[in-house]
Amino acid sequence: MSEGTPVTAQPWDLVAEGYAEAGATVLGPFAAHALEYVGLEKDSEIVDVAAGTGLLGLAAAEQGARVHAIDLSAPMIKHLTAAAELAGHTTITAQVGDGQDLPYEDARFDAGFSLFGLMFFADRPKGFAELRRVLRPGATAVVTSWAPAVDSSLMRALFGALTAGDPNAALPQPDARSLENPAVFEAEMRAAGFDEVTIRSHTVEVCFPSAEALWDTMTRSSAPLTVLRHEVGEEEWQRRTDAAVERLTVTYRPNTPLHTTALFGVGAVPAS
Repeated sequence: MSEGTPVTAQPWDLVAEGYAEAGATVLGPFAAHALEYVGLEKDSEIVDVAAGTGLLGLAAAEQGARVHAIDLSAPMIKHLTAAAELAGHTTITAQVGDGQDLPYEDARFDAGFSLFGLMFFADRPKGFAELRRVLRPGATAVVTSWAPAVDSSLMRALFGALTAGDPNAALPQPDARSLENPAVFEAEMRAAGFDEVTIRSHTVEVCFPSAEALWDTMTRSSAPLTVLRHEVGEEEWQRRTDAAVERLTVTYRPNTPLHTTALFGVGAVPAS
């Protein structure tokens, strides 16, 4: 799945369970970093667009924020709601919905976020415009996108393993039309009406105790690879898994740090 591909719920429905269980390994540090751009106060009201299983919203609720989370995938929202209940958070409201047509009134929220979600919208300008619409004057928006996969040692390791089972697998190449391009990212935020826009990179390092753990974590939390698994069937997927893990056993030394980088677009709604 690439940026600009029309988004349907099905891939995210399929990956929801793995995303909830394995996604935090890589995505958790990015969610924590996103909150550093916003000075949340007790009872700050925020919106989390394309919220997934709620890593950001749960962290914001820990800081006392009132969170409104929305995602296209009902299973994602189900996992988010269950996690909020388990943590005892009563300030998270989650619902199924489209980030390109938000069901909130104008100028409602003190801050808005979309972590690795808006980047996939078929109509990104509409997504940015809707986020801008529901934010109050002076509010901050934080949107993230992956940097090019070729710059990530984590993605290079993953796709190197994929080629062991499927020689046609290829590392995604940079796309200058996507939010991987900081100039495009900034231009789209400014066109939506955000001011003081900055695009900043943030790199996270992750370690895995084994080749098996690396493969399991990355494939179970990847929508495209979960869809691929569904398409090829369990027997073929197991063959590819065996080949990939065998490759990683040679190429990855346990507990070696691998890095991946995201771009953070941060903008403000003009105060007047």
